[in-house]
Amino acid sequence: MVWELDAVNVGTGLPLEGVRVLDFSRVLAGPLAAMVAGDLGADVIKVEGPDGDPVRALAPPLYGEDATYYLAVNRHRRNVVADLRDPSDFAAIEALVRVADAVVENYLPSQYAALGIERLRQANPDCVWVSVTPAASGTELAALPSFDVLAQARSGLMGVTGEGDGDPTKVGAPLADVVTGLYAAIGLVTGLYARVAGKPGRHFEAPLLESTMSALINQAQGYLATGVNPRRLGNDHPSIAPYGPVRTRDGLVMLAVGTDGQYARLVQVLDDESLRARGEWARNDQRVSSRDELRLELERIFTERSTGEWLDVLAAAGVPHAPILDVAGAFAQSAVAEGDFVGETDAPAGPLRTMRSPLRIDGARPKLRRGPRRLGEDTDELL
Repeated sequence: MVWELDAVNVGTGLPLEGVRVLDFSRVLAGPLAAMVAGDLGADVIKVEGPDGDPVRALAPPLYGEDATYYLAVNRHRRNVVADLRDPSDFAAIEALVRVADAVVENYLPSQYAALGIERLRQANPDCVWVSVTPAASGTELAALPSFDVLAQARSGLMGVTGEGDGDPTKVGAPLADVVTGLYAAIGLVTGLYARVAGKPGRHFEAPLLESTMSALINQAQGYLATGVNPRRLGNDHPSIAPYGPVRTRDGLVMLAVGTDGQYARLVQVLDDESLRARGEWARNDQRVSSRDELRLELERIFTERSTGEWLDVLAAAGVPHAPILDVAGAFAQSAVAEGDFVGETDAPAGPLRTMRSPLRIDGARPKLRRGPRRLGEDTDELL
């Protein structure tokens, strides 16, 4: 069998042009990894069972008949439907595996065995194989279904998210899935490089649990080094102050005063006698230990003016800050609205506005070549 590259993936000049990826994964982390490869020029074929990727039905919201959840991570693909329990379908997919450069999958161990996935893997031992798993293989959690919110709960991420006197809170976006998907993409690209270097057949595993725990970064390292269990601090930073929202006359403004020099500029621009008198706050460790008192002093000053006024004052003084925007506000700010991050592609329901890859290559963002496809839209062509 010859796997012909799709016309939209030829002549792009993108780094992964000519690379062929089979995507067996569902929902978010695995599809995100495959989409990253597609954004960078790979020809990706998504293989779905007869019922399709369950994320197609995770709505509202809908765009036409498709869940926007599905549309978010399934561009730059051709889509085929195959029932791996059917011998003829299995043989057709096995033929695709034989000529693939990489495979992305997120089967549970029970599914892996029941569907004969190891047979597919052995059909092309030189293929880069990327597995998105609930937890590291061989552990007791590896066989249990997992989802973003479960990973956030089990990883400790929720344990450091939320107000100190309130309940743990999940992050408002599927951070666990996104981090895991990006680690999977790193594995995929690294495996492709290894093939070029004469080290083919690498198996990369991106476990949801450990990938999410890796997002704890400083919080995890602080615990491992000192044994002190981090606590929830709301919007405060465990190691820096002031580094969080401050209330103004009509809202909030986010401060990120990361150094003593930046704090000195803040004191200068605020020009408040009481704040200047607290000379010990010139040191960050003293500000952290007195964060509650410092917050009260800052809010006494900041509530004298509106958010808009403070944004202008802080910008002129070079104090790191930002407005706190909702999603609509984030897309409306000039850096995004007047840039090329949002583009338009095709979708079953018609033209679709969507985010493009955040990566820029030699100053240019990869173009949107093809939007998400209908279930099985390319089955006849490929199988």
